[in-house]
Amino acid sequence: MSTDVTAKSPAPAPPDGSGSAAGGGGLLQLMLNGLRRNMRQYGMLIALGLIVVLFQIWTGGDLLLPRNVSNLVLQNSYILILAIGMMLVIIAGHIDLSVGSLTAFVGAFAAVLTVSHHVAWPIALVLCLLVGAVAGSVQGFLIAYLGIPSFIVTLAGMLLFRGLTEILLKGQTLGPFPNGLQKMGNGFLPEVGPNTNYHNLTLLLGIVLMVAVVWQEVRARRRQQEFTLAVLPARLFALKLVALGAAILTLTMLLASYNGAPIILIILGVLVVGYGYVMRNAVFGRHIYAIGGNLPAAKLSGVKDKRVTFQVFLNMGVLAALAGLVVAARLNAASPKAGVNFELEAIASSFIGGASMSGGVGTVLGAIIGGLVLGVLNNGMNLLSVGTDWQQVIKGLALLVAVGFDVWNKRKSGS
Repeated sequence: MSTDVTAKSPAPAPPDGSGSAAGGGGLLQLMLNGLRRNMRQYGMLIALGLIVVLFQIWTGGDLLLPRNVSNLVLQNSYILILAIGMMLVIIAGHIDLSVGSLTAFVGAFAAVLTVSHHVAWPIALVLCLLVGAVAGSVQGFLIAYLGIPSFIVTLAGMLLFRGLTEILLKGQTLGPFPNGLQKMGNGFLPEVGPNTNYHNLTLLLGIVLMVAVVWQEVRARRRQQEFTLAVLPARLFALKLVALGAAILTLTMLLASYNGAPIILIILGVLVVGYGYVMRNAVFGRHIYAIGGNLPAAKLSGVKDKRVTFQVFLNMGVLAALAGLVVAARLNAASPKAGVNFELEAIASSFIGGASMSGGVGTVLGAIIGGLVLGVLNNGMNLLSVGTDWQQVIKGLALLVAVGFDVWNKRKSGS
Protein backbone atom coordinates (compact mmCIF):
# COMPACT_ATOMS: atom_id res chain seq x y z
CA MET A 1 0.00 0.00 0.00
CA SER A 2 1.56 3.25 -1.13
CA THR A 3 1.30 6.47 0.79
CA ASP A 4 1.32 9.89 -0.80
CA VAL A 5 3.98 12.04 0.73
CA THR A 6 3.60 15.76 0.26
CA ALA A 7 6.89 17.63 0.47
CA LYS A 8 6.59 20.62 2.71
CA SER A 9 8.23 23.72 1.38
CA PRO A 10 10.25 25.67 3.90
CA ALA A 11 8.55 28.66 5.47
CA PRO A 12 9.42 31.87 3.64
CA ALA A 13 11.87 34.14 5.32
CA PRO A 14 10.44 37.32 6.79
CA PRO A 15 10.64 40.23 4.34
CA ASP A 16 12.85 42.26 6.65
CA GLY A 17 15.36 39.49 7.05
CA SER A 18 14.71 39.13 10.77
CA GLY A 19 14.60 35.35 10.68
CA SER A 20 17.49 33.23 11.85
CA ALA A 21 20.25 32.81 9.29
CA ALA A 22 20.72 29.31 7.93
CA GLY A 23 23.97 27.46 8.18
CA GLY A 24 25.21 29.37 11.19
CA GLY A 25 25.79 32.59 9.27
CA GLY A 26 24.12 34.52 12.07
CA LEU A 27 24.37 38.23 12.59
CA LEU A 28 27.70 38.53 10.75
CA GLN A 29 26.20 37.16 7.53
CA LEU A 30 23.21 39.49 7.83
CA MET A 31 25.57 42.42 8.32
CA LEU A 32 27.63 41.50 5.27
CA ASN A 33 24.55 41.04 3.10
CA GLY A 34 23.04 44.32 4.30
CA LEU A 35 26.28 46.20 3.70
CA ARG A 36 26.58 44.81 0.17
CA ARG A 37 23.10 46.06 -0.66
CA ASN A 38 23.72 49.46 0.92
CA MET A 39 27.42 49.97 0.17
CA ARG A 40 26.87 53.31 -1.54
CA GLN A 41 24.94 54.62 1.46
CA TYR A 42 27.23 53.39 4.23
CA GLY A 43 30.62 53.08 2.51
CA MET A 44 31.93 56.55 3.38
CA LEU A 45 30.39 56.44 6.86
CA ILE A 46 32.37 53.27 7.55
CA ALA A 47 35.46 54.91 6.03
CA LEU A 48 35.02 57.92 8.34
CA GLY A 49 34.83 55.61 11.35
CA LEU A 50 37.99 53.78 10.29
CA ILE A 51 39.87 57.06 9.73
CA VAL A 52 38.86 58.27 13.20
CA VAL A 53 40.01 55.01 14.80
CA LEU A 54 43.34 55.01 12.94
CA PHE A 55 44.19 58.61 13.83
CA GLN A 56 43.07 58.06 17.41
CA ILE A 57 45.66 55.27 17.61
CA TRP A 58 48.39 57.08 15.69
CA THR A 59 48.05 60.29 17.74
CA GLY A 60 48.07 58.45 21.05
CA GLY A 61 44.48 59.43 21.83
CA ASP A 62 44.88 63.14 21.06
CA LEU A 63 42.35 63.16 18.20
CA LEU A 64 39.33 62.60 20.45
CA LEU A 65 40.38 64.82 23.31
CA PRO A 66 37.42 67.11 24.16
CA ARG A 67 39.35 70.26 23.27
CA ASN A 68 40.44 68.86 19.90
CA VAL A 69 36.93 67.65 19.03
CA SER A 70 35.61 71.14 19.74
CA ASN A 71 38.35 72.67 17.57
CA LEU A 72 37.56 70.17 14.83
CA VAL A 73 33.98 71.43 14.70
CA LEU A 74 35.00 75.09 14.72
CA GLN A 75 37.73 74.66 12.10
CA ASN A 76 35.55 72.86 9.58
CA SER A 77 32.17 74.53 10.12
CA TYR A 78 32.38 76.89 7.13
CA ILE A 79 33.48 74.08 4.78
CA LEU A 80 30.50 71.99 5.92
CA ILE A 81 28.15 74.92 5.27
CA LEU A 82 29.57 75.31 1.76
CA ALA A 83 29.40 71.55 1.19
CA ILE A 84 25.65 71.52 1.84
CA GLY A 85 25.03 74.13 -0.85
CA MET A 86 27.58 72.58 -3.23
CA MET A 87 25.89 69.20 -2.93
CA LEU A 88 22.63 70.73 -4.20
CA VAL A 89 24.48 72.39 -7.08
CA ILE A 90 26.18 69.14 -8.08
CA ILE A 91 22.97 67.11 -7.79
CA ALA A 92 21.41 69.60 -10.22
CA GLY A 93 24.22 68.86 -12.66
CA HIS A 94 26.27 72.05 -12.21
CA ILE A 95 29.37 73.31 -10.43
CA ASP A 96 30.21 76.51 -8.52
CA LEU A 97 33.81 77.74 -8.46
CA SER A 98 33.02 81.13 -6.97
CA VAL A 99 32.08 80.20 -3.41
CA GLY A 100 35.54 80.66 -1.92
CA SER A 101 35.91 84.15 -3.35
CA LEU A 102 32.32 85.05 -2.43
CA THR A 103 33.05 83.89 1.11
CA ALA A 104 36.01 86.30 1.28
CA PHE A 105 34.00 89.14 -0.26
CA VAL A 106 31.15 88.81 2.24
CA GLY A 107 33.64 88.72 5.13
CA ALA A 108 35.22 91.89 3.80
CA PHE A 109 31.82 93.52 3.38
CA ALA A 110 30.92 92.63 6.98
CA ALA A 111 34.19 94.15 8.21
CA VAL A 112 33.62 97.39 6.30
CA LEU A 113 30.10 97.67 7.72
CA THR A 114 30.85 96.86 11.36
CA VAL A 115 34.42 98.11 11.78
CA SER A 116 34.67 101.06 9.39
CA HIS A 117 31.07 102.30 9.51
CA HIS A 118 30.02 100.96 12.96
CA VAL A 119 26.82 99.31 11.70
CA ALA A 120 25.13 97.12 14.33
CA TRP A 121 26.17 93.50 13.77
CA PRO A 122 22.61 92.05 13.41
CA ILE A 123 21.91 94.56 10.60
CA ALA A 124 25.29 93.78 9.03
CA LEU A 125 24.51 90.06 9.18
CA VAL A 126 21.23 90.51 7.29
CA LEU A 127 22.86 92.79 4.71
CA CYS A 128 25.65 90.26 4.14
CA LEU A 129 23.15 87.45 3.55
CA LEU A 130 21.35 89.71 1.08
CA VAL A 131 24.64 90.35 -0.75
CA GLY A 132 25.14 86.59 -1.01
CA ALA A 133 21.59 86.17 -2.33
CA VAL A 134 22.13 88.87 -4.97
CA ALA A 135 25.44 87.34 -6.07
CA GLY A 136 23.88 83.89 -6.32
CA SER A 137 20.86 85.28 -8.17
CA VAL A 138 23.00 87.01 -10.80
CA GLN A 139 25.01 83.85 -11.44
CA GLY A 140 21.87 81.73 -11.41
CA PHE A 141 20.19 84.02 -13.95
CA LEU A 142 23.16 83.83 -16.31
CA ILE A 143 23.27 80.05 -16.04
CA ALA A 144 19.56 79.23 -16.04
CA TYR A 145 18.04 81.82 -18.35
CA LEU A 146 20.92 82.80 -20.64
CA GLY A 147 22.32 79.29 -20.93
CA ILE A 148 25.94 80.13 -20.10
CA PRO A 149 27.71 77.06 -18.64
CA SER A 150 28.02 77.16 -14.87
CA PHE A 151 31.76 76.48 -15.05
CA ILE A 152 32.33 79.69 -17.04
CA VAL A 153 29.96 81.86 -15.01
CA THR A 154 31.31 80.80 -11.64
CA LEU A 155 34.93 80.96 -12.83
CA ALA A 156 34.27 84.58 -13.78
CA GLY A 157 32.59 85.06 -10.40
CA MET A 158 35.64 83.63 -8.64
CA LEU A 159 37.88 86.26 -10.26
CA LEU A 160 35.33 89.06 -9.83
CA PHE A 161 34.67 88.53 -6.11
CA ARG A 162 38.37 88.05 -5.34
CA GLY A 163 39.11 91.38 -7.01
CA LEU A 164 36.26 93.13 -5.20
CA THR A 165 37.59 91.78 -1.90
CA GLU A 166 40.98 93.34 -2.60
CA ILE A 167 39.28 96.63 -3.49
CA LEU A 168 37.12 96.68 -0.33
CA LEU A 169 39.98 95.89 2.02
CA LYS A 170 42.63 97.81 0.03
CA GLY A 171 44.91 94.81 0.41
CA GLN A 172 44.86 94.96 4.22
CA THR A 173 43.35 92.91 7.04
CA LEU A 174 40.43 94.62 8.80
CA GLY A 175 39.14 93.86 12.30
CA PRO A 176 38.24 93.13 15.05
CA PHE A 177 34.54 92.31 14.84
CA PRO A 178 31.87 93.05 17.48
CA ASN A 179 31.50 90.41 20.20
CA GLY A 180 28.07 89.31 18.99
CA LEU A 181 29.43 88.47 15.55
CA GLN A 182 32.53 86.80 16.95
CA LYS A 183 30.36 84.29 18.80
CA MET A 184 29.13 82.90 15.47
CA GLY A 185 32.59 81.51 14.83
CA ASN A 186 33.99 81.01 18.34
CA GLY A 187 31.08 81.05 20.80
CA PHE A 188 29.59 78.24 22.87
CA LEU A 189 26.17 77.65 24.36
CA PRO A 190 25.74 79.23 27.83
CA GLU A 191 26.02 77.15 30.98
CA VAL A 192 22.75 76.49 32.83
CA GLY A 193 21.69 74.47 35.84
CA PRO A 194 23.73 73.00 38.71
CA ASN A 195 27.43 72.16 38.58
CA THR A 196 27.73 68.58 37.27
CA ASN A 197 31.26 68.84 35.81
CA TYR A 198 29.56 68.69 32.41
CA HIS A 199 27.83 71.27 30.25
CA ASN A 200 24.18 70.60 31.15
CA LEU A 201 22.58 72.24 28.11
CA THR A 202 24.82 70.23 25.76
CA LEU A 203 23.88 67.01 27.57
CA LEU A 204 20.19 67.83 27.24
CA LEU A 205 20.47 68.64 23.55
CA GLY A 206 22.47 65.46 22.93
CA ILE A 207 19.83 63.29 24.58
CA VAL A 208 17.03 65.01 22.64
CA LEU A 209 18.97 64.54 19.40
CA MET A 210 19.60 60.86 20.11
CA VAL A 211 15.91 60.21 20.78
CA ALA A 212 14.89 62.18 17.69
CA VAL A 213 17.31 60.29 15.42
CA VAL A 214 16.17 56.88 16.68
CA TRP A 215 12.51 57.87 16.32
CA GLN A 216 13.09 59.14 12.80
CA GLU A 217 14.89 55.95 11.77
CA VAL A 218 12.13 53.74 13.17
CA ARG A 219 9.44 55.89 11.52
CA ALA A 220 11.21 55.78 8.16
CA ARG A 221 11.56 51.99 8.39
CA ARG A 222 7.85 51.55 9.12
CA ARG A 223 6.92 53.74 6.15
CA GLN A 224 9.17 51.69 3.88
CA GLN A 225 7.52 48.49 5.13
CA GLU A 226 4.06 49.95 4.52
CA PHE A 227 4.99 50.50 0.88
CA THR A 228 6.65 47.04 0.69
CA LEU A 229 10.06 48.57 0.03
CA ALA A 230 13.29 46.77 0.89
CA VAL A 231 14.55 47.50 4.40
CA LEU A 232 17.57 46.49 6.43
CA PRO A 233 17.37 43.17 8.29
CA ALA A 234 15.95 43.66 11.77
CA ARG A 235 19.15 42.80 13.61
CA LEU A 236 21.28 44.95 11.32
CA PHE A 237 18.79 47.80 11.77
CA ALA A 238 19.04 47.40 15.56
CA LEU A 239 22.84 47.47 15.26
CA LYS A 240 22.56 50.66 13.19
CA LEU A 241 20.44 52.32 15.90
CA VAL A 242 22.93 51.32 18.58
CA ALA A 243 25.83 52.69 16.50
CA LEU A 244 24.02 55.98 15.85
CA GLY A 245 23.10 56.37 19.50
CA ALA A 246 26.64 55.57 20.63
CA ALA A 247 28.15 58.06 18.18
CA ILE A 248 25.81 60.88 19.28
CA LEU A 249 26.33 60.08 22.96
CA THR A 250 30.12 59.99 22.56
CA LEU A 251 30.19 63.35 20.76
CA THR A 252 27.84 64.83 23.37
CA MET A 253 29.99 63.71 26.29
CA LEU A 254 33.18 64.96 24.63
CA LEU A 255 31.72 68.42 23.98
CA ALA A 256 29.99 68.58 27.36
CA SER A 257 33.25 67.86 29.17
CA TYR A 258 34.91 70.91 27.56
CA ASN A 259 33.06 74.20 26.91
CA GLY A 260 29.85 72.67 25.61
CA ALA A 261 28.43 72.69 22.09
CA PRO A 262 29.72 75.48 19.81
CA ILE A 263 27.02 77.83 18.53
CA ILE A 264 28.03 77.05 14.95
CA LEU A 265 27.30 73.36 15.61
CA ILE A 266 23.69 74.28 16.40
CA ILE A 267 23.51 76.32 13.18
CA LEU A 268 24.93 73.36 11.25
CA GLY A 269 22.43 71.01 12.86
CA VAL A 270 19.52 73.22 11.81
CA LEU A 271 20.90 73.38 8.25
CA VAL A 272 21.37 69.62 8.01
CA VAL A 273 17.87 68.86 9.30
CA GLY A 274 16.23 71.55 7.17
CA TYR A 275 18.01 70.77 3.92
CA GLY A 276 17.75 67.04 4.53
CA TYR A 277 13.98 67.36 4.84
CA VAL A 278 13.77 69.52 1.69
CA MET A 279 15.79 67.06 -0.39
CA ARG A 280 13.86 64.02 0.88
CA ASN A 281 10.30 65.30 1.11
CA ALA A 282 9.79 68.68 -0.57
CA VAL A 283 8.83 69.15 -4.21
CA PHE A 284 11.79 71.47 -4.72
CA GLY A 285 14.21 68.75 -3.60
CA ARG A 286 12.67 66.15 -5.90
CA HIS A 287 12.90 68.60 -8.80
CA ILE A 288 16.63 69.10 -8.15
CA TYR A 289 17.16 65.34 -8.38
CA ALA A 290 14.99 65.21 -11.50
CA ILE A 291 16.85 67.85 -13.52
CA GLY A 292 20.21 66.43 -12.49
CA GLY A 293 19.27 62.84 -13.20
CA ASN A 294 17.45 63.27 -16.53
CA LEU A 295 16.85 66.82 -17.74
CA PRO A 296 14.75 65.97 -20.86
CA ALA A 297 12.48 63.69 -18.84
CA ALA A 298 12.16 66.34 -16.11
CA LYS A 299 11.08 68.93 -18.69
CA LEU A 300 8.50 66.55 -20.14
CA SER A 301 7.19 65.96 -16.61
CA GLY A 302 6.55 69.68 -16.17
CA VAL A 303 9.54 70.56 -14.00
CA LYS A 304 10.49 74.22 -14.44
CA ASP A 305 14.19 73.47 -14.79
CA LYS A 306 15.30 77.10 -15.28
CA ARG A 307 13.58 78.27 -12.13
CA VAL A 308 14.97 75.37 -10.11
CA THR A 309 18.52 76.04 -11.36
CA PHE A 310 18.16 79.73 -10.55
CA GLN A 311 16.99 78.91 -7.01
CA VAL A 312 19.83 76.42 -6.48
CA PHE A 313 22.45 79.09 -7.20
CA LEU A 314 20.59 81.69 -5.15
CA ASN A 315 20.69 79.25 -2.24
CA MET A 316 24.39 78.63 -2.82
CA GLY A 317 25.02 82.38 -2.63
CA VAL A 318 23.23 82.67 0.71
CA LEU A 319 25.14 79.73 2.20
CA ALA A 320 28.44 81.14 0.90
CA ALA A 321 27.59 84.42 2.62
CA LEU A 322 26.84 82.58 5.86
CA ALA A 323 30.16 80.73 5.58
CA GLY A 324 31.90 84.06 4.96
CA LEU A 325 30.45 85.48 8.16
CA VAL A 326 31.48 82.39 10.13
CA VAL A 327 35.08 82.31 8.89
CA ALA A 328 35.52 86.06 9.40
CA ALA A 329 34.05 85.79 12.90
CA ARG A 330 36.36 82.88 13.74
CA LEU A 331 39.45 84.78 12.55
CA ASN A 332 38.06 87.99 14.11
CA ALA A 333 39.18 89.84 10.98
CA ALA A 334 38.56 90.01 7.24
CA SER A 335 41.53 89.16 5.04
CA PRO A 336 42.05 89.50 1.26
CA LYS A 337 43.40 85.93 1.28
CA ALA A 338 40.43 84.39 3.09
CA GLY A 339 38.49 81.63 1.35
CA VAL A 340 41.37 80.40 -0.81
CA ASN A 341 40.59 76.86 -2.10
CA PHE A 342 37.32 76.74 -0.13
CA GLU A 343 35.47 75.90 -3.35
CA LEU A 344 37.76 72.91 -3.93
CA GLU A 345 37.24 71.69 -0.36
CA ALA A 346 33.45 71.97 -0.77
CA ILE A 347 33.50 70.16 -4.11
CA ALA A 348 35.75 67.43 -2.73
CA SER A 349 33.47 67.02 0.31
CA SER A 350 30.48 66.53 -1.98
CA PHE A 351 32.16 63.91 -4.15
CA ILE A 352 33.66 62.07 -1.20
CA GLY A 353 30.17 62.12 0.34
CA GLY A 354 28.61 60.32 -2.62
CA ALA A 355 27.74 62.96 -5.22
CA SER A 356 28.02 61.96 -8.88
CA MET A 357 29.68 63.98 -11.64
CA SER A 358 26.70 63.27 -13.88
CA GLY A 359 24.26 64.77 -11.35
CA GLY A 360 21.08 63.40 -9.82
CA VAL A 361 22.84 61.59 -6.95
CA GLY A 362 23.82 62.74 -3.46
CA THR A 363 22.52 63.57 0.00
CA VAL A 364 23.01 66.41 2.46
CA LEU A 365 24.24 63.96 5.10
CA GLY A 366 26.71 62.61 2.55
CA ALA A 367 28.15 66.11 2.08
CA ILE A 368 28.61 66.41 5.85
CA ILE A 369 30.31 63.00 6.01
CA GLY A 370 32.61 63.97 3.13
CA GLY A 371 33.49 67.23 4.85
CA LEU A 372 34.22 65.40 8.10
CA VAL A 373 36.48 62.93 6.28
CA LEU A 374 38.57 65.82 4.98
CA GLY A 375 38.42 67.60 8.34
CA VAL A 376 39.61 64.56 10.29
CA LEU A 377 42.37 63.96 7.74
CA ASN A 378 43.55 67.58 8.07
CA ASN A 379 43.35 67.59 11.86
CA GLY A 380 44.93 64.18 12.30
CA MET A 381 47.82 64.95 9.96
CA ASN A 382 48.43 68.25 11.73
CA LEU A 383 48.60 66.42 15.06
CA LEU A 384 51.14 64.04 13.51
CA SER A 385 53.12 67.02 12.11
CA VAL A 386 52.72 65.81 8.52
CA GLY A 387 53.94 68.44 6.07
CA THR A 388 51.47 70.36 3.93
CA ASP A 389 52.99 68.80 0.79
CA TRP A 390 52.11 65.28 1.90
CA GLN A 391 48.76 66.45 3.21
CA GLN A 392 47.80 67.58 -0.30
CA VAL A 393 48.93 64.23 -1.72
CA ILE A 394 46.90 62.24 0.80
CA LYS A 395 43.75 64.35 0.33
CA GLY A 396 44.08 64.03 -3.44
CA LEU A 397 44.33 60.26 -3.15
CA ALA A 398 41.31 60.21 -0.83
CA LEU A 399 39.28 62.08 -3.45
CA LEU A 400 40.40 59.70 -6.20
CA VAL A 401 39.49 56.67 -4.09
CA ALA A 402 36.05 58.09 -3.29
CA VAL A 403 35.22 58.90 -6.92
CA GLY A 404 36.68 55.57 -8.08
CA PHE A 405 34.48 53.77 -5.56
CA ASP A 406 31.45 55.64 -6.91
CA VAL A 407 32.27 54.64 -10.50
CA TRP A 408 32.86 51.01 -9.50
CA ASN A 409 29.62 50.91 -7.52
CA LYS A 410 27.60 52.31 -10.44
CA ARG A 411 29.09 49.79 -12.85
CA LYS A 412 28.38 46.96 -10.44
CA SER A 413 24.79 48.14 -10.00
CA GLY A 414 24.36 48.43 -13.76
CA SER A 415 25.64 44.92 -14.37
